[in-house]
Amino acid sequence: MTRSRAHPGGIPSEIAVEYYSQRATAGLILTEGTAPCGVGLGYARTPAIETPEQVEAWRKITDAVHSKGGRIFLQLMHVGRIAHPANRYTRDQPVSASAVCAAGQIWTDSGGLQDFPVPRALETGEIPGVIAEYASATRKAITAGFDGVELHSASGYLPMQFLSTGTNRRSDAYGGSVSNRIRFVVETLEAMSQAAGSPSRIGIKISPAMPFNDCQDDDPLETYTTLVKAISAMGLAYLHVLRTAPLPNIFGILRPLFKGSFAAGGGFTHESAEAAVSSGQADFVVFGKLFTSNPDLPLRFERGAPLVDPDPSTFYTAGPEGYIDYPSL
Repeated sequence: MTRSRAHPGGIPSEIAVEYYSQRATAGLILTEGTAPCGVGLGYARTPAIETPEQVEAWRKITDAVHSKGGRIFLQLMHVGRIAHPANRYTRDQPVSASAVCAAGQIWTDSGGLQDFPVPRALETGEIPGVIAEYASATRKAITAGFDGVELHSASGYLPMQFLSTGTNRRSDAYGGSVSNRIRFVVETLEAMSQAAGSPSRIGIKISPAMPFNDCQDDDPLETYTTLVKAISAMGLAYLHVLRTAPLPNIFGILRPLFKGSFAAGGGFTHESAEAAVSSGQADFVVFGKLFTSNPDLPLRFERGAPLVDPDPSTFYTAGPEGYIDYPSL
């Protein structure tokens, strides 16, 4: 979950060490979205894993989680067009599959809400370099002590911009047909798997038909069934699927197509999660908002203890309030 507590320059803050270590009893922590490079940053106060200072800051977090017996994957999130120059340490223009501007606005600390800028379409010859940045970030994540890396291919960010017909209007090998539109994601997973030393240290998150960040697809079922079939036999750690309102039955559609572990997310309660696992709908269930306000969520589930409601007003503010001050039992 993006929490916007990083220092300028994309460096995770000291309080992030406490935040993650408080939640080390999770079966697996998936970090906040982290840019593989400066161009991949988009939101205010979000982290990256490009510079030595960033890697060292993440090392403190993985050490803290491992010291409590936890496991942690870094979630790599290149935002593509969902960016503003005021939120980045690079002045490069945001990039995307095509030069299609996102509707809406984005928050900046320096100027408040700002319109999204028009992104620059990546040239065909640039795409291998972008994929190489994902691979480099994966190597740095392993160096920083992460147990693995998740490719964030959901929520309207760069991989989803390549997947979706509304944002991908290319006519080269990365656009047009569905087999071309999934190419960027497949090649990125292959590069990350090689960089990590094994595909078993790489996961992927998708959110079929999710309209967040103005990402639209003419036929999301075709897009995502084709993608999942293409990556099914890669030996990935898991497929993480976020359920969306347009496709409430997406777990039942995609689970049979994927040979590996299946992680389901999106509005689960303790009871519905137990039912999903016991029925075979999912191998794992992912919790986001409940974990922000219940650092000991597994223990609360085990004991049937009351849950603390999260405070949305502190989701993206700076400082410890609403971040590391939620109580444990």
